[in-house]
Amino acid sequence: MQQNHRHGNNRNDQSTEGYTGPIRVKLPRGREVIGIIAQRVGAGRMLVSCMDGKTRNCRVPGRLRRELWLREGDAIIVEPWEFDGDEKGDILYKYSKAEVEKLKKDGLLKTQENEF
Repeated sequence: MQQNHRHGNNRNDQSTEGYTGPIRVKLPRGREVIGIIAQRVGAGRMLVSCMDGKTRNCRVPGRLRRELWLREGDAIIVEPWEFDGDEKGDILYKYSKAEVEKLKKDGLLKTQENEF
């Protein structure tokens, strides 16, 4: 029996807004770094200010293109490319508002106060 995708299968239904329990936050592994989208430059690419002090021109891989909806100021996980890794990378994950607050509280995300 095929499940109806209109009822209950939307990722937005699992929002952490108003949730008071402990929040689990995905952390960068290996070469991955946390970044904040500074500017969208078109064609699925954006300039990202990474926590390692570098600004990278990042793209959303095809498998995530319809899944990730990104805006300027969003906190994300970036995987630098093997070659040209200081200038380019792939966007792997977008943090929710609650996850951003947890990252700030833990000192893993350094931002300007008025950014979020």
